Amino acid sequence: MDQQERTEDRSALIIGILPVLMSSVLFLWFLGFVPQIAEGLVIRSEFGWVPSLGISFSFVLDGLSLTFALLISGIGSLVFLYSNTYLSRHAHFSRFVMFLFAFMLSMLGLVLADNLILLFIFWELTTITSYLLIGFGHETANGRRSALQALFVTGAGALAMLAGFILLGLTIGSFELSEILDQSDKIQSSGAYELILLLILAGTFTKSAQFPFHFWLPNAMAAPTPVSSFLHSATMVKAGVYLMARLHPGFAGTELWLWTLTIFGAVTAVLASILAIRQTDLKLALAYTTLMALGTLTLFLGQESGYAMTAFATFLIVHSLYKASLFLVVGCIDHTTGTRDADVLGGLGRYMPITTVAAALAAMSMAGFPPFLGFIGKELKYAGALGVASEPVLVAGAVLAANALMFTVAGIVAFRPFWQNRKASLPRSPREAPWQMVIGPLILAVLGTAFGLYPDVLERSLVAPTVASLLGSIEDTKKLTLWAGVNLPLILSLLTVITGLLLYWQHQFLRAQLSDILAQLPSFDRGWDHFLGALKLVAFWQTRLIQPGLLHHYLFATFATVWAGLTLAILYGGIDFRFPNMAKISLQGAAVILLVVGGAAVTTVTTSRITAMAALGVVGIGVAMIFIVFSAPDVAITQLLVETLVVVLVAVALLRLPRLDVERSRSRIYDAALAVGVGTLVSFIVLAVVSQPFDRRVTDYFETVSWPEAFGRNIVNVILVDFRALDTFGEVVVVAVAALSAYALLRVTAQSKQKR
Repeated sequence: MDQQERTEDRSALIIGILPVLMSSVLFLWFLGFVPQIAEGLVIRSEFGWVPSLGISFSFVLDGLSLTFALLISGIGSLVFLYSNTYLSRHAHFSRFVMFLFAFMLSMLGLVLADNLILLFIFWELTTITSYLLIGFGHETANGRRSALQALFVTGAGALAMLAGFILLGLTIGSFELSEILDQSDKIQSSGAYELILLLILAGTFTKSAQFPFHFWLPNAMAAPTPVSSFLHSATMVKAGVYLMARLHPGFAGTELWLWTLTIFGAVTAVLASILAIRQTDLKLALAYTTLMALGTLTLFLGQESGYAMTAFATFLIVHSLYKASLFLVVGCIDHTTGTRDADVLGGLGRYMPITTVAAALAAMSMAGFPPFLGFIGKELKYAGALGVASEPVLVAGAVLAANALMFTVAGIVAFRPFWQNRKASLPRSPREAPWQMVIGPLILAVLGTAFGLYPDVLERSLVAPTVASLLGSIEDTKKLTLWAGVNLPLILSLLTVITGLLLYWQHQFLRAQLSDILAQLPSFDRGWDHFLGALKLVAFWQTRLIQPGLLHHYLFATFATVWAGLTLAILYGGIDFRFPNMAKISLQGAAVILLVVGGAAVTTVTTSRITAMAALGVVGIGVAMIFIVFSAPDVAITQLLVETLVVVLVAVALLRLPRLDVERSRSRIYDAALAVGVGTLVSFIVLAVVSQPFDRRVTDYFETVSWPEAFGRNIVNVILVDFRALDTFGEVVVVAVAALSAYALLRVTAQSKQKR
């Protein structure tokens, strides 16, 4: 190894180890708050930002936010350590680390934010950083498409959610979540409740990939495996679930909340579990089980019972632990064998013993075997489903179907690759992955086992405080126990195992049947392509319509829009004006008016560009004469100089242009009509302004301070040079730049002529 390679390896090591250390420090820091939060304390801090709009940097730490913060920082530490080996040789490894760390910080900001606008900012930061991570392999068309799809779907939902946030803040009179959620009666009795809820759910459903927005999440597997592990276990895809949980105290209890979350959650869970069976790619199979978990969490958030909320809090942790572990296990398999195809893999148990143990522990928790935490979570899910007052059979049936199918996927992901006989040769000889890659999944799998053996620790530290965040009281938490007696949830658990074993036995047959059936049904992913194609066609048509490249078209559209907007405003709000006394107009004033009108008329009817330009100059001179009549000679001189300069310069350019063709310029009729309309409208507005009493406050101020403070007796000059100095300087700079640009263009034109 030469010196350059050693230097590059040392740099990669430093770049990789820093985020591991920082995320570990964050995890330990959040871990220090567990005793206080377990006692029921809620920690809140606030810093001023835009107080006039009620926006502040406010953060809150309670059971819900602490659970997410620990999952994000803890799993993040292991993912960063994993990435140091998995991607250390990648040419853009430092960029990857920066994107992933920014993503982690954005997620922490999202779950800790107590202000709706601040939460939205962090929400969009997760959207942007996840776009960069999903599209990290931008060399491939699939990577670019998947990143764009995720960005478009989640970004569109976020815009709807922002509208809901604004309506919610205006309804309550505050953007602070801690204040909003204390006024559930006011929220639900508001006439805008339904609209607010649907707008916010549009954001949460797109972010957490609920049906019918589920199609983007499996495509996000284009991201590197560490990213998939992080996104699916503890971060982005759970952001929507987090927000629904955060808003639960203020929005739950209505029929709209109950049925929307229950129906969409149940459909997502069952559909995703079915789609997971047909996958042979281990990452894709796990991605669809993530959809199942997100649907289940959403389903339980539609309820209000203690069992449902305890099931939600427990399954949130269960899923994060086993899903992160299994994704990292799949990464180890892919890294060492060169494939993730379940039909190709087999017999890895003797070559990868540590990875095999991690996969087995995580998969048994996923399948719901005792004594793992997944078993407790499954029992609570059934108890919560049976406790649904409206449709317990429907909800319990959906949970049973999803759990049985997930049991099958656990066997496909964690049993077949390690214990079945291999049917084909592997791209690379299997071996155990480096310790940096194995330690993460092993720790997470062992935690799932330890919490199953000692559930009281998890209940006191995280589950009960999370339930308190949702229902307001720790007493609503149901006990986490491995043995709750012989009851209906236990019977359903046994039925899950039996059904799951039968489905695993026949999963290859089922996969073939599902592939045939789904091939006949509409595909949401293909529908996305059709939607994008239609959107591009509309954009093309719209661009041709409003961007034809004609200056006349742009000017007409601009003035027509101004005229229509002001006319509607006047018709809606009314206008108060008085016609001036025409008898007071002097002979000089009448002459100036005739001069201006005559110049405008000549400009309209002439076929000569030079004549039109000269006539416009006459209009400008007429305006200058108005300034003279009203004793403003300095402004009049400026106007005359500008008009003279414009006429001369433009006339030189117009000499080379053809004459105006009146016969072909039929649009002149419309131009004239628009000009009359805009002129009339502006005249009425001016009359309305001068009809009001004159407010002399600004005038009196400048009259008072011009001489004492600026040492000038000409008030206009003082305003321009002193009080508006920067503005005037900017105008001078603009004029100077325009002059230099014109000179440069003329010089280039002259040089090109000489070369010819």
